[in-house]
Amino acid sequence: MKNGKVLLLGRPNVGKSTFVNNLIGQKVAITSPKPQTTRFAIKAVYSDDRGQIIFVDTPGIMGKTEDRLSENINKKTLQALNEEVDLVIYMIDHTRKRDFEEARVLGMVRKIDKPKILVINKVDLQEKSYLPQYKFLEDEFSSVFQISGLNKTHVKPLLDKMFELIPEGKGIEEIPSDLKYPVLNFDSKIFVSELIREKVFLMMGEEIPYRTTAIVDEISERKNGITYIKARILTTDDRYKKMLIGAAGRKIKEIGSYARKEIALAINKKVYLDLTIETDPHWQETYY
Repeated sequence: MKNGKVLLLGRPNVGKSTFVNNLIGQKVAITSPKPQTTRFAIKAVYSDDRGQIIFVDTPGIMGKTEDRLSENINKKTLQALNEEVDLVIYMIDHTRKRDFEEARVLGMVRKIDKPKILVINKVDLQEKSYLPQYKFLEDEFSSVFQISGLNKTHVKPLLDKMFELIPEGKGIEEIPSDLKYPVLNFDSKIFVSELIREKVFLMMGEEIPYRTTAIVDEISERKNGITYIKARILTTDDRYKKMLIGAAGRKIKEIGSYARKEIALAINKKVYLDLTIETDPHWQETYY
């Protein structure tokens, strides 16, 4: 049996989380079109009859950090570089030009003394491509794959190569999560808070998602079989709070409804989500 740890590195929004979600077959990392959606390094487990791969899905490295949250997100990725890994996947998005941010990530990849695979993602998008700008990288990597993480094009040969490169070893006997989703370093409260935060990213404007987080205070099973979840969305300013609540409370109800449905789908149980919004100017210092 094979058992290895694979580190995923790349700029924000190159598709690392979508790739992991689709490969594993369920959502383990939240996604949105906005950068900085991922704020934690996620250790997700893929298993088949060949063994297990632990994917360390990192937040995208940002070239510029203008606030405490951005700085801490970059720090979490840098901490992940110190993980003992067996293989590195460097993922690029061929629809975006090379820039300082890309150069910074590449510099980090070059310093890691492990087998490396270059993955060129989003081949399903061909209307705009800067692939010639990345051609020089093919000489630096023993293997190069062009894939679509969204629709899993060419993902199987990439997975085969990963199993070829990781070592023999005993797999993980049980996923340590009370919700039984394949993530090693998240408990149920973090998992649920991430799903709520994803809905804020998807349903609010450009600025508000970066001024909010979600905190889950309670998850309990009621006698009627319903899972009760008490959660809060924290934001830095009262004006954002008003926008999150919306006219007649419609926006918070909409966010809560979409989040509840996805949580229920993930845990295969009926869910009651008690969701409120609070202003906390210092949530970044407290929780990140």
